[in-house]
Amino acid sequence: MRYLFLLLLTLSFTYASPLAKQAASNADFSSFDSEFEATDATNQAEIDPLSGYNRVMTNFNDFFYTNLLNPTARAYKAVVPKPARKGIDNIFNNLAYPLRLLNNLLQFKFKYSFIETQRFLINSTIGLAGLVDVANDKFNIKQHQEDFGQTLGHYGVGGGFHIVLPLLGPSNLRDSVGLVVDGLVSPMTYIQSRGYNLFNNNSEAISAKTVQIINYNSLHIGEYEKLKKDAIDLYPFLKNIYEQRRKKQISE
Repeated sequence: MRYLFLLLLTLSFTYASPLAKQAASNADFSSFDSEFEATDATNQAEIDPLSGYNRVMTNFNDFFYTNLLNPTARAYKAVVPKPARKGIDNIFNNLAYPLRLLNNLLQFKFKYSFIETQRFLINSTIGLAGLVDVANDKFNIKQHQEDFGQTLGHYGVGGGFHIVLPLLGPSNLRDSVGLVVDGLVSPMTYIQSRGYNLFNNNSEAISAKTVQIINYNSLHIGEYEKLKKDAIDLYPFLKNIYEQRRKKQISE
């Protein structure tokens, strides 16, 4: 149980908060409007056995983001110049290459696997260990994000019931399993018996990932607030956005 807790805590900083990621992808949400309007009665009535817990955790995450993470990110933004913050974000993104490579390979997306490897080699060399996204900025080589939840979905595994995770935000049963698998593979996670850890212990790993998530959110200040401002009921609003977004990602 202690190891599982540490792994989940690490995961909360391995991936930028889904609340922030949803807000950062706000430009994509306009395409979902018609999908939400077209949601049928069956989807509306889907089984949600954890709805009570999910609502409480949604409120907790909202409080954490609004009152703790967001003010910290604002203070960080005031001190660290944007070019430096963007460079730090690029470095962490470059370090996630093994996850993207593995999941593209597992889905037989060999073209994307090759592109991801191109990006990693270019950014790790010309881009100064990932500090600059030269692959995108100079060569227009785009990233192809894939995670193990998407891999499971690619092979027809359904999302299962919705789960709101502490700090991470909206998820579902399939994607929660995917997060654990990705965490076990990620070099950003410290696992004592593994030979390719970037850090010497959990404290170092969590410290680095704390910087990662604060830095990421500093680049997207105000977007979460803009996202949720029209929500009548925050939990189903974020749930619908998450599930529609994941369906779109899996179908691509």
